[in-house]
Amino acid sequence: MNEVVACGFFSLILDTVLSLSLWAGLVLLRFPSWGPLVGVWTFGAAKWVFLYVYTSMLTDGKPRAVLCRFVAVLCFLSPVFESGRFLMADSSEAYVGPAGDLTTLLLGSVSSSLACVFWENLSCGDGKKRDADTVKSRQLLMRLLKYCRPDTLYMIAAFTFLILAVICDSLIPLYQGKVIDMLRGPTPQSSFCYSIGQLAFLSLGSALFSGLRGGIFMCTLARLNKRLKHLLFHTLMQQDVNFFDENKPGPLSSRLHSDVDKMGRTVALNANLLVRSTVRTCLMLKVMLGLSWKLTGLTCIEMPLMALVQNKYNTLSKELKDQIQDCQARNTDLASQTIGGIRTVRSFKAESEEVRRYNEALDQMSRIRSRSRVYSAVFLLIRRLVTLTIKILMLLQARSLISSDRLSVGNLVTFFLYQKPMSHSLQELLYCYGDTVSTMGVISKVFSYIDRTPKYKKAGDLAPERLRGRIVFQNVTFSYPSSAPGASVLKSISLELQPGKVTALVGPSGSGKTSCVSLLKRLYEPQEGQILLDGQPLHHYNHKYLHQQVALVSQNPVLFSGSLRYNIEYGLKDCSIEKIKEVAKKVNVDEFISSQKNEYDTDIGECGSKLSDGLKQCIAIIRALVRDPQVIVLDEATSKLDVKAQHTVLPEILSRGRTVLVVAHQLKTVEEADHIIFMENGAVVEEGTHRELMAKEGRYHRLREELFSSPAAERGSGLKV
Repeated sequence: MNEVVACGFFSLILDTVLSLSLWAGLVLLRFPSWGPLVGVWTFGAAKWVFLYVYTSMLTDGKPRAVLCRFVAVLCFLSPVFESGRFLMADSSEAYVGPAGDLTTLLLGSVSSSLACVFWENLSCGDGKKRDADTVKSRQLLMRLLKYCRPDTLYMIAAFTFLILAVICDSLIPLYQGKVIDMLRGPTPQSSFCYSIGQLAFLSLGSALFSGLRGGIFMCTLARLNKRLKHLLFHTLMQQDVNFFDENKPGPLSSRLHSDVDKMGRTVALNANLLVRSTVRTCLMLKVMLGLSWKLTGLTCIEMPLMALVQNKYNTLSKELKDQIQDCQARNTDLASQTIGGIRTVRSFKAESEEVRRYNEALDQMSRIRSRSRVYSAVFLLIRRLVTLTIKILMLLQARSLISSDRLSVGNLVTFFLYQKPMSHSLQELLYCYGDTVSTMGVISKVFSYIDRTPKYKKAGDLAPERLRGRIVFQNVTFSYPSSAPGASVLKSISLELQPGKVTALVGPSGSGKTSCVSLLKRLYEPQEGQILLDGQPLHHYNHKYLHQQVALVSQNPVLFSGSLRYNIEYGLKDCSIEKIKEVAKKVNVDEFISSQKNEYDTDIGECGSKLSDGLKQCIAIIRALVRDPQVIVLDEATSKLDVKAQHTVLPEILSRGRTVLVVAHQLKTVEEADHIIFMENGAVVEEGTHRELMAKEGRYHRLREELFSSPAAERGSGLKV
């Protein structure tokens, strides 16, 4: 920045010295009409050489690219402006070159220096990083536009109607000005009526085309949002479980709904604004230049000033929008957790604590929103002040033009009718740019989810008609991705589950039992070793086939809002009601379900809130058995059933030669298992039958004596899953 300031001061001095010399030469020599313009460009070139040498001295012979651009702006801003004056000059007036007074010369130098500072504000920061961000943003937008291909015809129609509406809008003020001029003097009635008819026709066309454009754009936006939400939800469903461990449901739900809507709005609405404002600006600029180029120049001064303010506001607004989005996701997650766990909150009498936490979250959101409103108010104030200043200058200039008969009252009215829409169009362009930039973070985040590759091995297509159900863990080592480095949950364990037999997995909390179940269901992948099913690694099997043949019934089964039948046949196709009733009768639940008003179509409430814990386990058991799996994992699956229900359910589970893995702490279930595996600290410590392990008097024996015989164990709080 110091180099830029030094460059600006040196440019000011150089402007003064060289300008006086050049203008003195122009006075002494007689040039044709284009001579002064040649002199201006010669002066700019000479100034560029001097400044380039000066900046090379400042930077040890290696001027930065941004400084080179500064020098170009300082040197060639005035020649470009004077070339425009030369081209726009009336044929009756010869171009005499720039004003020769010293005040104008100094004003030009100051303007150049301000342009330099303006450029520095736009170009500050790391150039490489900024270029990389620009390229990334462009790639994201182009990729987002590709999702609009199915709506290409809709988009063409919408933009066609948009351009037609803009043309009609742009011509309306011109004809209004003509009608006003006709009111001043004698005008044939036919001409006056013809002008009124043209004005009415343009107004009608504007309304018609605008309505068609708006309807088609909204239809296209709805279709785009639907596709993007379907794609994102489909991608989320393919992710590994670790992804959902790292990303909470609240933020993911917010990305799926709120962020996708913002993405669609960026394409549909901002593209609408961009095309409409660009076409309108070009058309209005052409008409305004024909009316008065001086007033048009004053109007255009507003654009760089507003761009400077808008650029700063966009930066602050983007940061606040990201913070608000994060707060909304956290608040949604907090409310969802509290409402979903209201029974726990009520049991521990923590209502006031949860209200306090939620109020703190709302206060944080309110503070951020307050800052956003303050920035918005300040930005609006500055914008209004700039607009007011420009308007006052335009009125002063208009008075001079009307006094010299270079502008009529009708043309002035026409110009002012164009001036406000022109400024509004420029503001729309700036808003469109700012809104698109602020949405880049949202688009990038959504695409990062869509592009994420699940961190598990791709499932094969193995789906044998007959499955024995022999499962072997071979030197399996596993640690959760969120665990500390080196903290393995399973440490090179090896175990075997035999078909037609019940294997019990027991051990204290944190021994790795649940991790074994998760690996068997392929919710996670082991870091070392492998799990074989009938001699084949699990990932060789077809995904749907594997999860139909290996069924899990957990202690706290997850049910979904809907009917009993929906939850029982969840994930199955062509599951008949007769098969469901048959399994329900074997589990001794059919009588209860049939007694309900809607029987199997009875709504169970959100997450099964209308069912008792025992009935939830029964529904989960029916859901597993209706698939007729060869391997069943009972993760404390009968802990909430009474003794009679257990005697009814267990024989059905153990029938048909299934491989059964039981994770339990109830004494009777463990004692009757064909094989018991005792785990501790992620390793297999002992294994054998109940009698063999008791005879060894090892860890299983000691833990049984400590926990299974205690009153607490009888209540189900001894060994935990």
